[in-house]
Amino acid sequence: MGGISNRMKEIKRRRQRRKKVTKFQGKLTKATTSEKQVIAEKLRKLTPGCEVLIVQLGIEDGKA
Repeated sequence: MGGISNRMKEIKRRRQRRKKVTKFQGKLTKATTSEKQVIAEKLRKLTPGCEVLIVQLGIEDGKA
């Protein structure tokens, strides 16, 4: 009986997402417009609730 349960996998994924989002928030303060677009694309690949995050972080790249 080994392995990790699906619940624990999802919790681990959420924690990793949260860490990455906070890292992106720190980078956004000094980011140029093109870098903000790259961060927005990475957020879209990272999480299903990406559009809400993009609006909250203030990234306006025209794709939202």
